[in-house]
Amino acid sequence: MKKTIPLTGLVAAAHTPFKQDGALNLAIVEQQAAHLLKNKIPTVFIGGSTGESHSLALAERRQLAERWSAVTRGTKLGLVVHVGSNCLADARELAAQAEQFGAQAIAMLSPSYFKPRDLATLAACCAEVASAAPETPFYFYDIPSLTGTNFSMPDFLAQAADKLPTLAGLKYTNSNLMDYQLCLRAAGGRFDVPYGCDEWMLAAFALGAKGAVGSTYNFAAPIYQRLLAAFAAGDMEATRAEQFRSVQLIRLLAGYGYMGASKALMAMLGVELGPARLPNAPLTPEQVKKLRADLEQLGFFGWIA
Repeated sequence: MKKTIPLTGLVAAAHTPFKQDGALNLAIVEQQAAHLLKNKIPTVFIGGSTGESHSLALAERRQLAERWSAVTRGTKLGLVVHVGSNCLADARELAAQAEQFGAQAIAMLSPSYFKPRDLATLAACCAEVASAAPETPFYFYDIPSLTGTNFSMPDFLAQAADKLPTLAGLKYTNSNLMDYQLCLRAAGGRFDVPYGCDEWMLAAFALGAKGAVGSTYNFAAPIYQRLLAAFAAGDMEATRAEQFRSVQLIRLLAGYGYMGASKALMAMLGVELGPARLPNAPLTPEQVKKLRADLEQLGFFGWIA
């Protein structure tokens, strides 16, 4: 297996760009990558929740990964490919493709329609998918709020380590910060556990996180970079102020429907990602106008200037 490169700093969970008719718009990927590099983002995580992966056909997910691989090759932008699917055969195909393209790592969330009944079954699902990419570091993507699969991640690490030789760690999108501490210290600190809840990032770093994977880093990276700089300097007042800006921003976007609003916000920054795909919903032109006014009132555009 290739050496694991820990997912440190900010890892942007990228949106999937669509045309107005709902088809993939892969020509935009180059703009997305350039935007991330401009904002000093070291790694991109594609095809995950922000990428609307469960609303994409297998062929579309393959095309998306191929395009991101081509665009990031030879740049400073690392590439992590989410391959999880309710169909493990599809997940294996995506994992094998990611390894062929030389992805830095792959990640997989739990099947969520037929849910694993216990940790042993979950570990078996992960092992089946990871075995299709035997040279690529594997992260389990824990996000119980969306999958409905809620197991102890410290126990998962203990049980899965022997079954998953490529297991690098977790993408931990979970509010259980007690378990998060146990994961960080599992097997003597062997595993990489980037945190996945942008609105609680400060808490995770205070507990020992080294990296974070999130969607708001696409459009609000300066907020979090200031947060991390203030945290490193021991300036907790400034750190808390930046985290509260994040909370205000996320609350505002969620009020409009997060996926549609975050894509509309990216368009305001010059990266036109098109609409969200059903069952997520795009914003109407009237909502976009109101969202911009609300963002201006909040002070958002000054925060990222």
